[in-house]
Amino acid sequence: MTTALTGFDERYAAIRSRDRRFDGQFVTAVRSTGIYCRPSCPARTPKEANVTFYATSAAAHEAGYRACKRCLPEAAPGSPQWDLRGDVTARAMRLIADGTVERDGVPGLSRRLGYSARHLTRLLTAELGAGPLALSRAHRAHTARMLLVGTDMPAAEVAFSAGFASVRQFNDTVREVFGMTPSELRARRRAPRADEPAEGAIDLALPYRGPLDAAGLFAWMAARAVPGVEAATSTSFARTVRLPGGVAWFRVRADGDRLRLSARVDHLGDLPVLVTRVRRLFDLDADPIAVDEALAQHPELASRVTALPGIRVPGAADAHEMLIRAMVGQQITVAAARTALTTLTDRLGERIESREGSDRLFPTMAAIAERGHEVLRGPAARIRALTGAAAALASGELSLGPGDDGAEQRAALLARPGIGPWTADYVRMRVLADPDVTLPGDVAVRAGAAALGIPADPRGFAEWAERLAPWRSYLTAHLWAAAPAPVRRTTRRRAPGAPASEPTVDLTREAP
Repeated sequence: MTTALTGFDERYAAIRSRDRRFDGQFVTAVRSTGIYCRPSCPARTPKEANVTFYATSAAAHEAGYRACKRCLPEAAPGSPQWDLRGDVTARAMRLIADGTVERDGVPGLSRRLGYSARHLTRLLTAELGAGPLALSRAHRAHTARMLLVGTDMPAAEVAFSAGFASVRQFNDTVREVFGMTPSELRARRRAPRADEPAEGAIDLALPYRGPLDAAGLFAWMAARAVPGVEAATSTSFARTVRLPGGVAWFRVRADGDRLRLSARVDHLGDLPVLVTRVRRLFDLDADPIAVDEALAQHPELASRVTALPGIRVPGAADAHEMLIRAMVGQQITVAAARTALTTLTDRLGERIESREGSDRLFPTMAAIAERGHEVLRGPAARIRALTGAAAALASGELSLGPGDDGAEQRAALLARPGIGPWTADYVRMRVLADPDVTLPGDVAVRAGAAALGIPADPRGFAEWAERLAPWRSYLTAHLWAAAPAPVRRTTRRRAPGAPASEPTVDLTREAP
């Protein structure tokens, strides 16, 4: 498994081979030059005696190093460790990336994690070499670099979009981290292309570790897109989303072997949050080679991995919305769930200025709690469960977000009426980007397992899947893709005295 390298010799071997798989997972600081690099930096490999490895660029900043101008380590994908791990460090890193420190400060971050600010700082400094303020500052520096080289935004707008309190703080941080002024860093920007977005839109490249099954991601999203909120084609996905500072719209599109993000935000300070959520939605910080190597060791999956290298597990743009979508999709088909969610959004979603076909937002939890019973169809108990969950999310009684502890989140969801193991685990997979979730009761998973010669009964499948830990979410994604084309068998009316028909089996049932 290639995801985690912890020993000096392993990491030094990685930088000697300039292995791109480890970009973003650690940085190499060189005492003789005072700079730090990503593992794949093309510069001459430094002597072992001059090398110190750090888990984050923030730790290298704190130790007095600046970023390499040649490889720009801040432009690397994020580490998959923060999704693979569920401890306080990983949860803190996910929340810092989601902008918690900028919005709520270190006290707000520590409250979310259940620690005092002092103890949390000690924990992060001991493991990562930097506390939450330094980690947040490094995240702001990364965002600033991304905007300076990827957009034509004025420097002052870049400063506040990246979360800096002042232009002076922005200038000082950029010079300290990158050894260049903002204008010098901007000079590295590529020449504008003919298909650049209109003025006011933001266009950025999204780095990731290859390979990437982009076609599979776009197909997944197209099948579930809620008209008015989302729009998807075979090469793009766009939607509106409500962020802490206001409304945002974004589109991710394939551009050869790259992904590009176009976005408009009402509040510039929401841009780093949007980029983080888009990356999680497309699972762009994954280590696909580690995943594929682990799955391909099993004969039942080897041909699937060869056919679909770099499969991803879609995340969630909004955690609260994800729970509602999962609950609506329980026990019905993808198409039926999409129809129900479209009706819900048409009736309760807020209308906004049209943005390339998107003219509304997914309903707020308060709106669903208050008026969901007027729109939702189905058993009364199910409708009460949905509106009750929305009310709990709106009031704060139920907390749901990327910084949750996985076991605690699952327990909190299972304690609510109308939420069973499938829904709780599916939400954990999508909201926390947990790479090790199985859904043994999922009809499409069982159909895909049967097609590949894997035990398809829930117990047998769960036991077989244990050998795939910690990558069982990616196993689930492969099984969804391997499920046969939807087939519906319905119960026929029988004559009096005739034997009962088999129960209705609906193989169109799949995760919403």
